[in-house]
Amino acid sequence: MVTGPAGAGRTTAIRALEDIGFEAIDNLPLRLLPALLANAPARRPIALGVDPRNRDFSAQGLADAMEELSRHAELQPQILYLDCRADVLLRRFSETRRRHPMAPAETPSDGIAREFDLLEPIRSSADILIDTSELTPHDLRAEVERLFAGRDGAPLALSVHSFSYKRGMPRGLDMVFDVRFLRNPYWVPELRGLNGTSQAVQAHVAGDPRYDDFLSRVTDLTVSLLPAYRAEGKAHLGIGFGCTGGQHRSVTLAETLGAALAQAGWQVSIRHRELERRRSGGAA
Repeated sequence: MVTGPAGAGRTTAIRALEDIGFEAIDNLPLRLLPALLANAPARRPIALGVDPRNRDFSAQGLADAMEELSRHAELQPQILYLDCRADVLLRRFSETRRRHPMAPAETPSDGIAREFDLLEPIRSSADILIDTSELTPHDLRAEVERLFAGRDGAPLALSVHSFSYKRGMPRGLDMVFDVRFLRNPYWVPELRGLNGTSQAVQAHVAGDPRYDDFLSRVTDLTVSLLPAYRAEGKAHLGIGFGCTGGQHRSVTLAETLGAALAQAGWQVSIRHRELERRRSGGAA
C-alpha cells in the first residue's frame, strides 16, 4: 500500500516500484480490494496506490484492509508512506499553481492541514516512511529502488525500530526483541522525562548486569544473518525492540544496535515510533 499527502511523491514512488518489477495499481478504491484478492494469486509483488481523495478512503478503512490482508498467510502487507513537511508541500503547489485536491476552492494550506489530519493515524502506523522534503524525484526513485529492489547484489537496507508493547508491534518487522527484562529508567525521577537517546538513560540501561551479554548476543546473531538475507535477495530487513512505554529501554537498544551495524558498514535507519508520535502531537 503506497499513500501519503498530495505532492509528497506517491506517483513517483509507484512508477519506481513498477519499473523494478511490481504490478502497480494506482488510485485503488478500498472497496475493490476483496475483488482483487479473489483473483488468481499474483506472480509479482503488487504496489497499490491508495489516494485519500477517493470517496471510500479513511484511516480506519485502510487499517481494516491491512488487517484483512494479514489474514492471508501467503501475503506480507506493508504500508509505504510518502511524507513531506507542510512548508515544502506548500511551495510545490505554489510552483506548479495546482489547486490542492482536498481544498479546491480554498488555499493549498487549508488542504494540506486537512489531509495531514486525515492521514496522521496512517503515518504513525506505517511500516516504511520516506520523508521526501529534501528529495528530488530522482532521489526518491533511488530510495525506493534501494528499499525494494530484489536484484542480486542490491544493498540490504536495515531499519531498527523501538516501540511500546502497549500499542502493539509495528508491521513489517522481521526480528523482534522484548527488552522489558532490563531495568527501567522510568522509576528514576531524574531520568523519567528523558528518553533512550540520552547518554544518561543509555548508561542506566547499560548498567543492568544482563545488558552486555544480551547486546553481544543480539549483535552477533544479527551480523551473522545479514549476509544470508542479502544472498536470498531480500532488500529490506526490519529489526524491532519493544518495552513498556517505548521511551527508554527499547530506544536505547535501537540506538545502540543501529550504531553498531552502521559502524560495520551496513545501511541503517533508526525509527522510534513512540517518540515520533509525541513529536507529532499523537497520543502516547
